[in-house]
Amino acid sequence: MKTINQAVVSAIAGLLLAGGTAVWAGEGPTGHSHSHDETFSAGEPGDAKKPARIVQVTMGEMDGKMMFMPAKLEIKTGEQVKFVLRNNGELDHEFILATTAENLKHAEAMKKNPDMEHDDPNGKRLAPKKTDEIVWKFSKPGEFEYSCLIPGHREAGMVGTIVVK
Repeated sequence: MKTINQAVVSAIAGLLLAGGTAVWAGEGPTGHSHSHDETFSAGEPGDAKKPARIVQVTMGEMDGKMMFMPAKLEIKTGEQVKFVLRNNGELDHEFILATTAENLKHAEAMKKNPDMEHDDPNGKRLAPKKTDEIVWKFSKPGEFEYSCLIPGHREAGMVGTIVVK
């Protein structure tokens, strides 16, 4: 049986061999975080001291599905948004902001290490009935997403779309 360190190394090596880059670099056996010089596909971490539009995003389970409310947002290029995240569900959920391709790669790594902890400016994991915040500046136009990458959650409907115009 592989150790957690070996599993993380194997997952990162697999991403590199697949022709991608290791977007989710490891920080010890159970966590990962971005390096200071890394860029993010969906913009950049915001400045909490500057004005921001507040958008509440609620996560949870309902009628056998897992979901985010709202499921779609439109944001102007250059706009700073403070996401007020609320987990109203009975399970842990995540809010990970990136491109669909990046989130799908990260979801594969999560299948191998489902208890992976996140310390990233573009993502939070919330326990049931908890709240947290992310301040984000959308400096690039395009279509991005927020999804829950805990194994099975994305597949159960936990994905939202952000269109930056």
